[in-house]
Amino acid sequence: MNMEINFFHNLLEKWGVGERLIHELELLFFAVAVTLLILFVNLICRRVIIPITKRLVKKTRNKFDDILLNDRVLKNLVRTLTPIIILIALPYAVDAFPLLLIVFKRLAMAWLTLSIIILICSIFDAIYSYMAAMDVAQHHPIKGFMQMFKIIVVCIGIIIIISILVDKNPGAILTALGASAAVLMLVFKDTIVGLVAGIQLSANDMLRPGDWINMPKYNIDGDVIEVSLTTIKIQNFDKTISTVPPYALISDSFQNWRGMREAGGRRIKRHIPIDMNTIGYLTNEQRGDLVSRGWMEADAPADVVNLKVFRDYLQNYLRSHTQVHQELTLLVRELQPTSEGIPLELYFFSNTTVWAEYETIQSEVVEHVLSVMPKFGLRAFQRSSGSLSSLDNPISILKK
Repeated sequence: MNMEINFFHNLLEKWGVGERLIHELELLFFAVAVTLLILFVNLICRRVIIPITKRLVKKTRNKFDDILLNDRVLKNLVRTLTPIIILIALPYAVDAFPLLLIVFKRLAMAWLTLSIIILICSIFDAIYSYMAAMDVAQHHPIKGFMQMFKIIVVCIGIIIIISILVDKNPGAILTALGASAAVLMLVFKDTIVGLVAGIQLSANDMLRPGDWINMPKYNIDGDVIEVSLTTIKIQNFDKTISTVPPYALISDSFQNWRGMREAGGRRIKRHIPIDMNTIGYLTNEQRGDLVSRGWMEADAPADVVNLKVFRDYLQNYLRSHTQVHQELTLLVRELQPTSEGIPLELYFFSNTTVWAEYETIQSEVVEHVLSVMPKFGLRAFQRSSGSLSSLDNPISILKK
């Protein structure tokens, strides 16, 4: 380029152009030449190199390079060429404007740093897109980590850009920022607290995308759909979306149902109050009926209590139920007697965590217990509801 500039300089001197104007025209010539070169390089990259690169990437079996070298990453990579070309061409510029050239060099270096920051952030986004489709994304809130890395890159890049523009060592910039740390803490309070809380949630494996959580304080009951640096999104079961800051899950308590889902069973805990007036020894007629039904052993003691036989029956019933989880706790027990009878508690787990199926299993078991109870001479305790007796049936009253 020096040869072209010298030729242009000699030509203008022959034409009798003044020295000052010659330098200005040389600078203009340099700017036009560099601009045309930049446009040419960008055109070649966008029309030739990028399409060829995309075709080559698609031919590979690995899908990671398809995501990594996407349109955004390739375009950001091309954008870094402009400041690089300027920095390469500046040594060939006119020496008559040293101050202006220094300013251009600093601006070009700052531009290059900014372009690299944008390129790195787009690479992080591509990596996140690749990892989001993997199982690791279902077990770890990787979006928060990616955001943290991007913030670190941006902060480092800003310090470098400032140091380039003011021509200071980055260490001096950090020292100046340290003096204003209180102001920075105030401005970025939520981001810093969210970052620390996000790290705690991930390090302790307290929350993952897809977890079902419950936070009564915030009226939240649903599945986590996104965990980021500053917010956590939950889709409630009524299809509304709730957002809470990560530090809310650290400072307040919340219930995570992940363990229930991983166990493959959901707890059912129901108690039915038994009328204590119906508890007693089995009569010979009741005994014979239960033996004939296979609900009682024929060689059982003669003075066996009906509630004990009923408990054994329910234990066997649950053990043979196809929708009851047989590897988790299963109990049929009596609780402390109260003025409303003696509570008989059924404590077991369904073999599904699907809400609708769980409710169906629970209802079927309770309905069976209530239906079979009279066969053992037992009756559930129920307060008087004031309902009409069979003699005062409203239909019979209308007929009269």
